[in-house]
Amino acid sequence: MSANSAFHIAVLPGDGIGHEVTAPALDVLRRIEATTENLSFRFSEAPAGAEEYRATGKSMSEATIKLCGEADAIFLGACGLPSVRYPDGTEIMPQVELRFIYDLYAGVRPARLIPGVPSPIVGADKHGIDLVLIRESTEGLFASMGKGVTTHDEARETLVVTRKTTERLFDFSLRLAERRKKRGRPGRLTLVDKANVFKAFNWQREIFAERKKKYPNVPTDMLYVDACAAMMVRKPWDFDVMVMENMFGDILSDLAAGLIGGLGIAPSADIGDTHAVFQPCHGTAPDIMGQGKANPTAMILSAAMMLDWLADKHDHAPAAEAALRIERAVDKAYASGIKPMEYGGKDGTAAIAGAVMKALG
Repeated sequence: MSANSAFHIAVLPGDGIGHEVTAPALDVLRRIEATTENLSFRFSEAPAGAEEYRATGKSMSEATIKLCGEADAIFLGACGLPSVRYPDGTEIMPQVELRFIYDLYAGVRPARLIPGVPSPIVGADKHGIDLVLIRESTEGLFASMGKGVTTHDEARETLVVTRKTTERLFDFSLRLAERRKKRGRPGRLTLVDKANVFKAFNWQREIFAERKKKYPNVPTDMLYVDACAAMMVRKPWDFDVMVMENMFGDILSDLAAGLIGGLGIAPSADIGDTHAVFQPCHGTAPDIMGQGKANPTAMILSAAMMLDWLADKHDHAPAAEAALRIERAVDKAYASGIKPMEYGGKDGTAAIAGAVMKALG
């Protein structure tokens, strides 16, 4: 924690609706600060993303990267625009670059069905959905980003997994399952892979067996990714914590978001041993930017995730309590009848943010 006893937060609003959802989330954090003893923040804002690249030729300046390294946490709005790309045709993605710069190996994607939010899954309102998908964030197929080889006749991308990252990822996942068990969840960890086809995943299974011995109270199981996808659609409430390779996680985390009402309410984090980035799962939505239609719920819940991580890292009880307050306020806002536009309602950014602020008291 910073020397002045305030958590220093690097704020990167990003592009498109990134600015529109970041502002109300910061308002929520300021309300939390004003109503919580022994909890305060210092926000430092900096540019990053496609607009920054268009203006300077870089997605982030060295000053922004330095700021992120010095901050207690990084709060990132959506980044990237379809019309702005690198010379090789790939999109501007500082969110991915930060994973590699600060070794943020654990991509944490909670999927909790908020009461009152419609799910496409029959029975979800009765059973509830409350799972956490953990996606390895720096290796797998993404280790080949920018390094693929193409010729006239073929294209090659290489999957890479290392023992160091795999051990840390499994330890992180087992600890999270253990924490969730203490909070009343099953505390079960499911390893998702394709070990029936690829040697790399059989190798990871051996490491999984080694690491789970240190957590005898955490029940575990293993699933092939295709079977897992089918089970997530049939009975998502059977899952608690899931861990998987980067590309599998990239796909299944969006599936998980779809089960709970969409990307507009899905928060996320990329976490390493010393640094962490918190951001919504959704993109920049340039088709609705500037219209007040963006749903800020995912960004607000990402703020709650940030507080929970800070609480765990610094053994700071007020931050943990504040994280729960935000989650409960979001639940109360939706229970009050708020209906975002993506569900056919009339409530946009201001109305949703206002309902959450009212619920905070």
